[in-house]
Amino acid sequence: MKIMCIGNAAYDVTLPIDHFPIENKKTRLEKGRVECGGGSASNCAYLLAKWGMETYFGGVVGDDYYGDRIKEEFEKIGVNTKYLEKKHGVPTTSSFIIANTSTGTRTILTCKDKKVVMSQREIDDEFDIILLDGYERDFAIDVMKKNPKAIKIIDAGSLRENTVELAHMVDYIVCSKDFAEEYTGKKVDYNDMKTLIEIYDELKKDFTQKIVITLEDKGCFTYEDGYKMVPSIKVNPLDSTGAGDIYHGAFTYCIANDYDIITTMKMSNIAGALSVTKVGGRFSIFSLEEVKKKYDELTASQ
Repeated sequence: MKIMCIGNAAYDVTLPIDHFPIENKKTRLEKGRVECGGGSASNCAYLLAKWGMETYFGGVVGDDYYGDRIKEEFEKIGVNTKYLEKKHGVPTTSSFIIANTSTGTRTILTCKDKKVVMSQREIDDEFDIILLDGYERDFAIDVMKKNPKAIKIIDAGSLRENTVELAHMVDYIVCSKDFAEEYTGKKVDYNDMKTLIEIYDELKKDFTQKIVITLEDKGCFTYEDGYKMVPSIKVNPLDSTGAGDIYHGAFTYCIANDYDIITTMKMSNIAGALSVTKVGGRFSIFSLEEVKKKYDELTASQ
């Protein structure tokens, strides 16, 4: 089974600190820094290869140090970089992340050049699964047209025109709470689950695909023989960088391996939750065996 992940590739520099820095003050980072590749579809591809799937990535990096590092990381873990374009004269997208380890939250500053877009290229592979993150619209559409029978999944993290357009072309829309709220103009109130149901129903008016709404540490929500809230697991968070990407990577793995939707959501919750216990997106991807073990433990205790 061949999986294509299409979209954003970036290089992350994470700065772990136990409090948010004070403006106009110097702050010494006692814990140093963590560097690795990042980006939503890019992180999904990395997880899928780490979990043993035949995985390709389609996206752009610059012909520079960061681009070289991203390509090296992919090839080391087993991601096929045939469709990774290195564009001369364009800097690789980079993110500088302040990880507040006392709360597990993070603040991301991203530098992305508008010219970081794939050139038209020949697609001579067939894929069984296609994962999109809303970037690289033209290439994504070409890949989907060439692979009409492939299962298509979109990580709808933020409300962008291209994301909405591509969402109408896929089988699974896995959207963030932010996307769902911005698209519908409604707010989630966790003390009133009717608000979540209303948002879901509003989305279903425009999208006929299977919809899953991710809710960060609360878990995720869908409709499957009734409205289903699938809670996440409790962890001690250090850094939430990449947790959503890791959720989507695990979701794609489970769909590719014919898991039912509720099991898929549970496994994805676990992968995303475990990731926040480590600093740095790529370095916080737990092995498939560790995620399955945690799933089995939870299932046995229920």
